Amino acid sequence: MAQDVTSEVGGAPRTMLDLLGVATLVLVAGMSWVLPAAAGETNLKSPQNVEVYIIDDTFILKWNQSDESVGNVTFSADYKTPGMDNWEKLPGCQNITSTKCDFSPLKINVFEELNLRIRAEKGNNVSSWSIVDSFIPIKQAHIGPPEVHLDPEDKAIIVNISPPGTKNSTMWAMASTSFIYSVVIWKKSSSVEDRTEIVIPGSKINKLSPETTYCLKVKAGLRSQRKVAFYSPAYCVNTTVENKLPPPENIQISAENQVYVLKWNYTHENVTFQAQWLHAFMTKIPENYSGKWKQIPNCENVTTTQCVFPQNVFPKGIYFIRVKASDGNNTSFWSEEEKFDTDRQIVILPPVIDMKPINNNSLRVCFGTPKGSQNKSVNQHFPLIYEIWFWENISNAESKIVKERADFTFPNLKPLTVYCIKARALIETAKWNKSSVFSDTVCEKTKPGTTSKTWLITGICVAFLIPVVLYVVKVFLKFINYVFFPSSKPPSTIDECFSEQPLKNLFFSTSEEETERCFIIENIDTISVVEETNQIDENHKIYNSQTSQDSGNYSNEDENSGSKTSEDFLQEETE
Repeated sequence: MAQDVTSEVGGAPRTMLDLLGVATLVLVAGMSWVLPAAAGETNLKSPQNVEVYIIDDTFILKWNQSDESVGNVTFSADYKTPGMDNWEKLPGCQNITSTKCDFSPLKINVFEELNLRIRAEKGNNVSSWSIVDSFIPIKQAHIGPPEVHLDPEDKAIIVNISPPGTKNSTMWAMASTSFIYSVVIWKKSSSVEDRTEIVIPGSKINKLSPETTYCLKVKAGLRSQRKVAFYSPAYCVNTTVENKLPPPENIQISAENQVYVLKWNYTHENVTFQAQWLHAFMTKIPENYSGKWKQIPNCENVTTTQCVFPQNVFPKGIYFIRVKASDGNNTSFWSEEEKFDTDRQIVILPPVIDMKPINNNSLRVCFGTPKGSQNKSVNQHFPLIYEIWFWENISNAESKIVKERADFTFPNLKPLTVYCIKARALIETAKWNKSSVFSDTVCEKTKPGTTSKTWLITGICVAFLIPVVLYVVKVFLKFINYVFFPSSKPPSTIDECFSEQPLKNLFFSTSEEETERCFIIENIDTISVVEETNQIDENHKIYNSQTSQDSGNYSNEDENSGSKTSEDFLQEETE
């Protein structure tokens, strides 16, 4: 059965087959069927306990001979994949005299199912086939030991690691950048395993002692798959004499507005510093990345323990930062590499609040993003939510509200009242939980309510309509009095000139023609009586009293009987 094996210098296996003999996957042979032996020959028994061992790109088939008393027996194996109709001879496993064979030269798809069978042969006498249970190589493969190279410093060891498998490995071609490496390190003098660390290729194991021999071993693993893995042989190395200049410590980087500030601790004076950065993904590429480090702008030959550089130096991603010191004659080793994630370093700035009163006793609030030195929005790459505190200016009772929108309204507020607001931006996800400081407090007064406006408009309308209504009523009453309640007696001066018959309302038509008698005094000697005959819708006609004749249609008997000549009138006057 498979097991995990640790091998150290002096006792390490020399060949891959030795490792395979220690830890493997066992695939048991299935049922066999027997072919008749040739006449006069003993029937050969098929191989037993057939097993397949896979480590990295090495494929080994092993079995046991059923009858060891029979000599000159050879073994041959066949293979078959789902795309094949017939069995084919397995390369490296034909006419084998031992009980194992290496079929690594077979070019197959490691993600495809594989079937194997093997039999014993002696001349024309052959055994039945032993059928191996089908399997998928990538699922059954074990992870072999990685190659390791060590570079010592005074207080650290750089561990350079090559991934398991061959350079052109087919087994781990898709997983070569997904390996994680576990290192066990101890002082050789104690022979006690000191500590275990997870490292990346090319990284340092720090906090060691100068001029001390350390030993370590490394094994690889995959996060997504639980597989048997083998440690490398133990490697031992001596750390160097302590350097005159120690490396900088406590590397920190923070974001402020549109710049990054890199800080570190250092005890010596009169030194300059240099800082470099590296893409984190470079450490996953199976090659030496020591020459891939790049200089950070504004962080070369600085005399202070910090440097400032623009944020656009680092696009969104993950990086490593390192710093070293120099006094002109001596240079320190590089500091421990500090991992730097731009998403985690970003500073969330408070929102800019714009609050304005609108109709219906409401306040409209809009949140804007603050502008940086280059007039660009700072929080534009993140989905923000807002924590809002809102209160009436004369009250200390604050209400907390959370909004995901940057534009909303506070309705149903008191008219002509001052309200205040402050807010901060939040990022709450599975990856981040960051917030800004609170913004400045903004206060605004609401507009008059709709009730006040209604009363104001009503008052203006009433003040304007009252004189108009009074005037209309007065004119209407005057009209009513004139039509339905006319004056019963005309003035005396006019009444003397009319007959005794009362004058009827001119607004009503009559069935007979009415006449009015007028006296016209032309001169002292002669008075003429003129009769005016008024007819509805006709012009007035004036007739001389001496020549007028009664038409007979609308005559007035009183007038005919009472008519006089001018001579009679004069005679009565003289009397």
